[in-house]
Amino acid sequence: MHKKYKRILLKLSGEALMGNSNFGISADAIHNYVNEVITLHKQHIQVGIVVGGGNIFRGMESDGIGITKITGDAMGMLATIMNALALKDVFRKSGMEAVVQTSTSMPMIAEVFNRDSAVSHLENGRVVIFAGGTGNPFFTTDSAASLRAIEVDADILIKATNVDGVYDSDPRKNSDAKKYDTISFKECIDQKLRVMDLTAFVLCMENSMPIAVLNLHQSGNLVKFFAGEKIGTLIN
Repeated sequence: MHKKYKRILLKLSGEALMGNSNFGISADAIHNYVNEVITLHKQHIQVGIVVGGGNIFRGMESDGIGITKITGDAMGMLATIMNALALKDVFRKSGMEAVVQTSTSMPMIAEVFNRDSAVSHLENGRVVIFAGGTGNPFFTTDSAASLRAIEVDADILIKATNVDGVYDSDPRKNSDAKKYDTISFKECIDQKLRVMDLTAFVLCMENSMPIAVLNLHQSGNLVKFFAGEKIGTLIN
């Protein structure tokens, strides 16, 4: 096991919760992620999660509807809170304590984000699910994940994707694409590799927050990574 990783921040996209569906939350997908996190917790790894909302509403869809970008992003942030509440309940029904912290005050629904409270929850064995993005329009949930990872002193940010790492070109379009086991932040920028939102990526780089890119659609990959298997791509 990677002994140096005691506290992690997992970035789950809303699309990751869809599984093979076209909308909403897949029971198989959400239980897969919850079970993997519980397995890590049994290994004394503290887990925070930032969840997206693209399975319900993406802010970028607003233009075609006639909704302003700012309102569309607010709707997307609310979608992340719906996903966070679903995750919380599945964790609790699986025997794992979990709390939701939102970027804006919603006292009837969840706690408002507080760094000291979040760290206390993590240290006391609870999964903390961060919802609502950064609370501001024009910032993606990738940026929220980078921010929360840095704020709670995570050892690594895990970016869940539907590909098994970082490649020099799109492996779905180029069968000769080369996969990197490890790569530096500078190399990613120089080669214009689209790992995540650039604002989020630079935030991690400037704060020396390593990123692991893993395909979590394949069951067991998160546990395998922390067991030391060479899967995904590590950026540091």
